[in-house]
Amino acid sequence: MNAKIIKPKEGKYLNVIGDQQWIKLSGEDTNGAFAMVEQQNQPGASIPTHMHTREDETFYIAEGKVQFTIDGIEVAAEPGTTVFLPKKTPHSFRVIGDSLMRAIVLVSPSGCEKMFEELADLPPGPPDMSKATEICNRYGVYFL
Repeated sequence: MNAKIIKPKEGKYLNVIGDQQWIKLSGEDTNGAFAMVEQQNQPGASIPTHMHTREDETFYIAEGKVQFTIDGIEVAAEPGTTVFLPKKTPHSFRVIGDSLMRAIVLVSPSGCEKMFEELADLPPGPPDMSKATEICNRYGVYFL
């Protein structure tokens, strides 16, 4: 592994079904230990209930406000909040308020960033959910 410095707006940029993402560190950078992604979502953006079966996710909310639903419990996360989601934890989130949400997302071990890359290759416009679901399922991510 080599030391890296990744400045703001640097990293591999992806538009993942409307979410702006920058892969800051991939599994190639960390020998598979983890991946780090900066994510920006517009107000009202949401991710339906799903769970990861292969990796833990940790969100650090840097800007905006996000309503997480974790195992059916709703929690509002403001800037400075860290949300840890062990694998197999059902969760969803929705950006609330009128501000952009920016989060640093750590996935451990790595691999999920490859799913984001495949989702970013889908054609623009409303996503073909059957295709998106197929991609996610290959990476052990299941919508509930």
